[in-house]
Amino acid sequence: MAYDDQNIFAKILRGEIPCDKVYEDEYVLAFNDLYPKAPVHILVIPKGAYVSLADFGAQASADEVSGFFKAVAKIAAEHDLVEAGFRSIANTGVNGGQEVPHFHLHLLGGRAIGPMVSTA
Repeated sequence: MAYDDQNIFAKILRGEIPCDKVYEDEYVLAFNDLYPKAPVHILVIPKGAYVSLADFGAQASADEVSGFFKAVAKIAAEHDLVEAGFRSIANTGVNGGQEVPHFHLHLLGGRAIGPMVSTA
């Protein structure tokens, strides 16, 4: 699948749409989710044009991959999620429930999150 540079996260990265930024470095932008599913619900997106986790893993440079996951760890620590625990989710493709075609990781915490997936 080709990257669509008109997706909402691409527009946020270009500054065309505002976000409630909580962290930014050379590799990632992280911001609070508009529709949080937990007391802490942060979206972490790479600055590169990657459709999904599979695309990111296959195409990103070692520096981008390392920078992304180091940023995730830093953000989790800065929001006091590490000790009590948190969930990180990267939905991929239609069956995975991905809604925006730009790789992103959801960080959820601040309470017990519950079962991994619905049995429905």
